[in-house]
Amino acid sequence: MAKFRAKHKLNFPLLSDPEFKTIEAYGARRMKSFLGKNFLGIVRSSCLVGPDGKVSRVWEKAPSKGHAAAVLDYLKSIAAK
Repeated sequence: MAKFRAKHKLNFPLLSDPEFKTIEAYGARRMKSFLGKNFLGIVRSSCLVGPDGKVSRVWEKAPSKGHAAAVLDYLKSIAAK
């Protein structure tokens, strides 16, 4: 993870969840299907946790393209209120 963090110049720590505790708590580990086969996998989704520690918004589908911009737009819209 250190190489990835350095390569992308991230200024925050990356976390790992090898036992799926957090992933399952957020409901991101679900049955998926691919080429007619079902399997348990990780769903690409996003949760925005507010300063109070509560989930304030969930994006059930978080495509790799354009999602970061959508989240940023949402943050700007709630900051303007």
